[in-house]
Amino acid sequence: MRAYLTPLALVCLASPAFAAKGDSTNVPMPPTLVGNASEAVLSKPIAPASGPAQTVVAGERVALSWWHAFGSVALDTLVDRALLANNEIAVAKANLAQAHELARAARGGALPQADLGYNVVRQRLSRTLSSPLNDPAPTIFSLHTAQVSVSYAPDLFGGNAARVRSAKAAERVAAERLAGQRNMIVANTILAVIQNAMLEAQEKAARTALNSNRELLDLTRRREALGAVGKADVAAQELALASAETTLAGLERVRRTNLAVLSVLLGEDPGTSLPSLPALADLRLPDRLPLALPSDLLAQRPDVAAAAATLEGAGADVKVAIAARLPVLSLSATAGGTAQTFSDMFRVGNPFWTLLGGLTAPLFHGGALKHQQKAAEAALEAAKASYRATALQSFADVSNALTALATDGDALDAAKRADDAASRNLDYAQRRLRIGVGGTFDVYVANAAAQSARSQAISAIAMRLSDSVALFTALGGNVQAEPK
Repeated sequence: MRAYLTPLALVCLASPAFAAKGDSTNVPMPPTLVGNASEAVLSKPIAPASGPAQTVVAGERVALSWWHAFGSVALDTLVDRALLANNEIAVAKANLAQAHELARAARGGALPQADLGYNVVRQRLSRTLSSPLNDPAPTIFSLHTAQVSVSYAPDLFGGNAARVRSAKAAERVAAERLAGQRNMIVANTILAVIQNAMLEAQEKAARTALNSNRELLDLTRRREALGAVGKADVAAQELALASAETTLAGLERVRRTNLAVLSVLLGEDPGTSLPSLPALADLRLPDRLPLALPSDLLAQRPDVAAAAATLEGAGADVKVAIAARLPVLSLSATAGGTAQTFSDMFRVGNPFWTLLGGLTAPLFHGGALKHQQKAAEAALEAAKASYRATALQSFADVSNALTALATDGDALDAAKRADDAASRNLDYAQRRLRIGVGGTFDVYVANAAAQSARSQAISAIAMRLSDSVALFTALGGNVQAEPK
C-alpha cells in the first residue's frame, strides 16, 4: 500500500510565514510502539494451557489476504464475495472515480483553452437604418461567422499548480478511503462469521442444558408423585426449564440479527439463504501474528495515509488562496472570418483576428479574499491536528489489540477451568438428586452455573479469534484491489 506521508514542508509552499511557525505535525514515535503491552507480548509466545500458542513477530508486515491464516476455505469464499458485492465498497469506488476525473479536469484547466465557434444570422434592416450610399440598399441578408478562440492565463504565482496538487491529493484521499473500506469490510465479515460460530456453539450448549432440565423436571415430578419431594422442588425445576428456554430464544434472536448484518456485508437482502458458515472448530487460530514498526504502521494504515493526503491538499489550498490575491495575466487570441455566404468567409478581406493581453489585480473585494485565505489556513491547522490524532490512534489501536491478545490466553484458561469445574459440579448434583440425597435447588444452581461457564468458555475461544482479527486490522490490513 502506498502512503503519501508528506511533512509540513507543504506549508512553506503556501507561505513563508508558515515556515517560521515550525512543523507541528511531528508525531512522537512510541519506543516500543505500544509500550508495556508489546513488551509483554513479545517477551514470550502466547501459549495458554487450554489452547494453541500464538507468536507475535516484530517487524513483520501483514501478509496479502491475511484472513487465509484462519485456515477456512468457507471463510475465504465469504470474504471474496464481500469484496466483490459490498455496497459500501461500491460507493468508495465511485467516489474514487469521481476524484480521479476531477484531478484530470484540474490538470486540463491549467492548460491553454481553445474553442471553435460558428454562427449564422439572418437579418432584415429597416430602410431608414440602411446606409444612404447603398441604393437600393438590401434590407434582408445572411451573415456567416466562424472563429477560433485561444486563451491562456500563465501561472505566475503557482495558483494553478496548487489547484492541481489539491485535486491530486483529493484523489489519493479517495483511494486510501477505498482501501480502508475494503479493510473494514473484510474485518467485519470475519467478525460476523466468528460471532455466528460462537452463537451456534452457545445455542448447542443451551439446547443440551434445556434437554437436561426437561429430564430433571420429569424426574422431579415422578418423585413428587411418590412423596419424595414437595411442590417447591417441582416449581424450582420448572423455573430452571423456563430460564433455559429464555436463554435459547435470546441466543437465536442475536444469531439471526448477526446473520442479517452478514447478509448486508455480502450485498444480499437480510433473510437470503447464505452458504454454509464455518463453526468454531473450523477456524484455526493464526499461530504467527505480525507487528509492524512504527514507521511502517504509519505507511500502511489507510486512514493515516488519507489524513496525510488531506494535509497535503490543505497546504495546496492555502497556496491557491494566496495566489487569488495576486495579479493575473491573461492572454487571448481570436481568428476567423465573416461573410454573407459560407463559401466567402475566408476570401480576401473577410478574415479577421484579434490579439489581447491583460493584467488584472484584485483591488477591493470587501475582504473576501483575505478571509478566504484565513479560512484555508484554519483548514490546514485542522488537517495537521487530524493527522496527528489519526497517527496516535493507530498506535492506540495496535496497543489495545496486543493487550487483548496478551490477556486472552489467561482468560481462556480460566474459562476452561471454570467450565470443567461447573460440569463436574452439575454431574454430582444430578447424581445426588437421582439417588434421593440431594435437592432440586442444588441442581438448579449447579445447572445455571454450568450453562454460564460453558457460554463463557465458548466466548473466550471466539475472543481469541476476534482479537487476532483486530490486530490485523489495526496494522492496516493488506487487501488486494480485487479478489482473484
